[in-house]
Amino acid sequence: LRALVMAAAAEVQEAAAGTAAAPDARQAPFDLVLYRGESDLPAIMRLMELCLSEPYSVFTYRYFINNWPELTYLAMEGGEMVGAIVCKLDRDNRHAALRGYVAMLAVDPSRRKLGIGSALVRAALGAMIERGGEECVLETELTNDGALALYTALGFMKLKRHHRYYLNNGDAYTLFCPLR
Repeated sequence: LRALVMAAAAEVQEAAAGTAAAPDARQAPFDLVLYRGESDLPAIMRLMELCLSEPYSVFTYRYFINNWPELTYLAMEGGEMVGAIVCKLDRDNRHAALRGYVAMLAVDPSRRKLGIGSALVRAALGAMIERGGEECVLETELTNDGALALYTALGFMKLKRHHRYYLNNGDAYTLFCPLR
């Protein structure tokens, strides 16, 4: 198991450094930028509401973005936001590890399968690694095959299944990725 975890960690570090091949060879012409301020918030919220099944209040967005702006990346295409990732990094009290958490990831449905989601996750994981992150976790719907494929390709592993986790009664997986 340790060898598997170490191999996955090496893959994540390669992906974060941009040395690993993208899961999809097609690439969109987009720029990754860090969260620039409150003026980005409405577009982030619109994109998340369009793509995610779970509604979030403005306070949830502000909690993550204001506390960890260096872990919020935006994919911009011609001045339009086509993707975003919102994360945090803090000490996990149970394991004493510096743990990253992907709170939200969304890519405009018309821009999927072009490497945007992979680039956003790689950027966030790279920023976590630079800040000493040791692991990263997230939850995703059991039925979200695209997200599961994306995260698996980036080194995440299923850790736990949560029954009726979401407001729509959908089940979720907690996914785990070692960063070191």
